[in-house]
Amino acid sequence: MGKKYQLEFLYRPGLRLSDEALADLVADVRAVAATCFKEIPDYQVMRGTRKELSDKVLSLARRENGQLAGFCSAVLLPVENVGDVLHLGLTCVRPEDRGAKLTHLLTSKVVLNYLLRRKPVGRTWISNCACVLSSLGNVAVHFDGVYPSPLRNQPPTETHRQIARTIDREHRDKMYVMPEAVLDEEAFVFRGSVNRTVFQKEKSDRRYHHRVADLNAYYQGLLDFENGDEALQIGHVSLLTSFRYFMKKRRLRVALQSQVPQPEYP
Repeated sequence: MGKKYQLEFLYRPGLRLSDEALADLVADVRAVAATCFKEIPDYQVMRGTRKELSDKVLSLARRENGQLAGFCSAVLLPVENVGDVLHLGLTCVRPEDRGAKLTHLLTSKVVLNYLLRRKPVGRTWISNCACVLSSLGNVAVHFDGVYPSPLRNQPPTETHRQIARTIDREHRDKMYVMPEAVLDEEAFVFRGSVNRTVFQKEKSDRRYHHRVADLNAYYQGLLDFENGDEALQIGHVSLLTSFRYFMKKRRLRVALQSQVPQPEYP
């Protein structure tokens, strides 16, 4: 990997850390976020309040000198009759550290450690809200039962719909979804979600594309980038599938070189 990093996992730090430790954590993540955004959004861990960090599940990557190189901040979203949905949230990595595959390492650290500590048996529902094609493609490939996804030839289940509707009603602020955005319940797309915000992307910006062209084409067909649309992906993961997908990524990468793979369900 070249550079060496120390990975750390934090579960609901707003409920556990001292005032001093919490302030240090917030300062570190804001410093990383400042390298990723022209203006740090008033959102997620960047808000820095104890309440805001009380529903977060974080992974941190620190350089050997202790400086934070990147973080992944997931959010626990309560949904009636489902339990906590793990929203994959926000991942930021300093530009000079982006060649070390930290995005994948940080996300897998959050998911694996959450499952090991909180849900070692059974499935955990996950959500992702994005217009970044690489993010949408990776979630489609690495998680089970994801909708919308070109790898799923089935309509959303009632649980998918319940989670999406609960997010629409109760958890928009956790995802930086604009108040004026409208949820398309058939496509699972927030129309106008990030219009004129730091999260809006251009359809042709290849920096945010997935390496598999078919995945890009599928999500480009769902979203109006000029309108600031975002896809709302709902799926699930278990410890079994998490190990299979995250720990055997090399095998999957070979399959992806020629075509979009068919999904494997436990």
